[in-house]
Amino acid sequence: MSLIGSDRVRAVVGLGATGLSCVRFLASKGIEFYVVDSRENPPGLEQAKEFCSEDRIFTGSLDVLETLGVTELFVSPGIALRTPVLARLAERGVAMRGDIDLFCDYVDAPFVAITGSNAKSTVTTLVAMLLQASGKNAIAGGNLGLPALDLLAPNIDFYVLELSSFQLETTHALQADLACLLNVSEDHMDRYKDLYEYQRAKQKVYRGCKAAVCNKQDILTAPLLAEGVPVRAFTTKSPDLKEYGMLKDEDGSWLCRGVERLYHTSQIALKGSHNHANVLAALAMLELLGVDIVSDGVAKVLKEFGGLPHRCETVRVFNGVTYINDSKGTNVGATLAALQGLGSSANKNILLIAGGEGKGADFSALAKPVNNLVRTVYLFGKDADRIAEVLPSNTDVKHFDTLDQIVASIGQDSKEGEIVLFSPACASLDMYKNYEMRGAHFARLVAEL
Repeated sequence: MSLIGSDRVRAVVGLGATGLSCVRFLASKGIEFYVVDSRENPPGLEQAKEFCSEDRIFTGSLDVLETLGVTELFVSPGIALRTPVLARLAERGVAMRGDIDLFCDYVDAPFVAITGSNAKSTVTTLVAMLLQASGKNAIAGGNLGLPALDLLAPNIDFYVLELSSFQLETTHALQADLACLLNVSEDHMDRYKDLYEYQRAKQKVYRGCKAAVCNKQDILTAPLLAEGVPVRAFTTKSPDLKEYGMLKDEDGSWLCRGVERLYHTSQIALKGSHNHANVLAALAMLELLGVDIVSDGVAKVLKEFGGLPHRCETVRVFNGVTYINDSKGTNVGATLAALQGLGSSANKNILLIAGGEGKGADFSALAKPVNNLVRTVYLFGKDADRIAEVLPSNTDVKHFDTLDQIVASIGQDSKEGEIVLFSPACASLDMYKNYEMRGAHFARLVAEL
């Protein structure tokens, strides 16, 4: 634990949940700081005033940072480091840090760091639940639920952190006891120059880690680590000796460690091959943490945990049609995983609802799975036309202005045995406050059918 020095001039840049957690934490340590936000009335402003005197709070512009003599900034994840004033200050040697860096200064228990373009919330939650079921005092948070600094408490056995690429950008010495990069696919291309800049941010999760888990089927997750650091890989194909994967026999499909059969898929509440990959990743992490992966407690969690809201969540089966809310599918990779995990090429059983704010993404990867697995695509939102442009010419595509119209139409179009998959491949901000509100709207419309 390396406690924060007292000879620096600090500022928290950007409020909201993460910025406010930094404000509370620094104040609790008796450390002086400024608060600066580009917005005139940012969320959390009134709460910040409880911990920081008003003469040290500046709103409306970040340019004031150049007049405060700052040497260290705690930058909220939503603010890009290439913002001009931040870039100028970085060139002058001002440290650009984040809440996870600050967490690492003070954490005194082992912690797990999990990132990926998709499924990181599901896996983070699952790992914490499995640790708890194994008798450990484990707590999850970070980019999910409570900010990391709000988690710090005595007598914790394990912290399990979901980390975004934005958080990793401002994390310089993570040194997690266990790090996992689940997958890498295009996301936030409105913030990164290309996929490889995004991947480099994700790969920072491995810096200084004591053990690692990666995805054998995604080369972009492969860690570059010092010799001797234990690594476990997972795959939805047949695994090698120390890997986690899937095997089939006359009894069906099994989640395995090497040739050792661990759980039959019928014993797992999470459905679809993409979710089986998530469970395999979690089991690999448990092994590296020294936890029994075939205990009664672990088996009970796997049997009961059906996933998080808005993440391939079955919201209703109506007239033989299964309606799935995957509103958290805010990028192409998430929608690909859902399609491949749930679809059947034998009967093209999916009706796909997609569209929204594309964040500069390339949608062309959707073309092949849509052609193979999807009967009809229902599009709405800002980038609906961009999605339609990359789909095969023989695709049945229908355009709508609202989600209400789509669900009403699908109620008439769908057939018994089909799956209605609401996986937008886009952010929600063109029409909704967040993906949760978008998913709740879909679930409500389906409930009213």
